[in-house]
Amino acid sequence: MAFTAKELSRNENFLSAILHSANELMAIYNENPRIASIFAAQQRWLLAHAGYALFLGYPDHPVPGLYAGRFVDFAVRHKIASRNTAAAFLKEMVAYRYVRPIAGSSDRRIRLLEPTETTNEYMARWIYTHLLVLDTLDGGNRMTRTTASAGSVLRMQPVIAKMIMDSESLRNPGVTFALFNWATSGGAVMDYLISRISKIDSTSDRVLVGAISPKVIQSQFMISSAHLKRLLKQATELGSVGWVGVPGKSSFWLSRDFVSEYWNYQAEKYAIVDTVSQAVLGQLGDPAESGEEFLALAISA
Repeated sequence: MAFTAKELSRNENFLSAILHSANELMAIYNENPRIASIFAAQQRWLLAHAGYALFLGYPDHPVPGLYAGRFVDFAVRHKIASRNTAAAFLKEMVAYRYVRPIAGSSDRRIRLLEPTETTNEYMARWIYTHLLVLDTLDGGNRMTRTTASAGSVLRMQPVIAKMIMDSESLRNPGVTFALFNWATSGGAVMDYLISRISKIDSTSDRVLVGAISPKVIQSQFMISSAHLKRLLKQATELGSVGWVGVPGKSSFWLSRDFVSEYWNYQAEKYAIVDTVSQAVLGQLGDPAESGEEFLALAISA
């Protein structure tokens, strides 16, 4: 049985699991800051999943295919981004060679695009990271079974994307989480702060994460000093973060409410990945179902 979001949010071991996940994201930021920046803000993260899913066959799209017109229309219809922002994002992905034109396309009216090997690698890694964390919680073998089955990741991702797009709690996770996650590189800063947690005192409203260096954060996540100061100032005004003493020279803290927003967001996301992975892995060896059939299977799992 797949974990539910409620089960994960109540699982004490889930904290150490999502800290592992945050540290894995830190590793990706260090080795490839440019591609990691795609996952460092909610809007870009949603656009990336949308584009990949459209290429593979988004569950309610009868014909798979990624091209500018479809991508932009999808982003606007699902309230992810404006037409200009979505179009600019796709052009950026082409320029950085994360997607490329499909050679020999039979339809000259549109330019069909496909993910490059780098994109395939990191999308698979994103799913693998989630599966590994889930396996640590119940001793499961999701990761082993997924890597042993060619194409299983490609069957999972469109349905995961669909369920993420339809999740109200993921689209609106909380005021502080949203502040960080919608800001440029804000998601990376948030993951970094969460990764600094070593323990949570159940009797305190604050979670200490030790000293942090704004200069290190700026350098590591390619964020300007002014932007980082503004982000931390807004979070401080919300009562979500702060320094114990002199700013920049004392221990930094996160509010329990902020940590709870992050925890609950991750619980919902991991529950979606688990639901879809269990559905796909449970159907290995059967004829490939359509996206709609897989979606129904995942939702009912």
